Amino acid sequence: MSWITLRTTRFRWEAELMQQLLASHQIPARIVDLGLLPYIGSASPAALQVYPEDRWTALMLLSPLEEEIKAETEAQE
Repeated sequence: MSWITLRTTRFRWEAELMQQLLASHQIPARIVDLGLLPYIGSASPAALQVYPEDRWTALMLLSPLEEEIKAETEAQE
């Protein structure tokens, strides 16, 4: 079965947190390291991948709430 990249992040811990959230909803996910930066001691870029049939559910679970988006928009104005 193939995987698709749902999100990329500069920090592996952030991808691990998203993976744990998806696992709590029984959505299989994996993390793919995107470079050698963790060995240098800076950020550790990673990609979070899910199965294609879980894409939309995972996106909904990981998206910000409408209230948060509205509050951010109002704060910027």
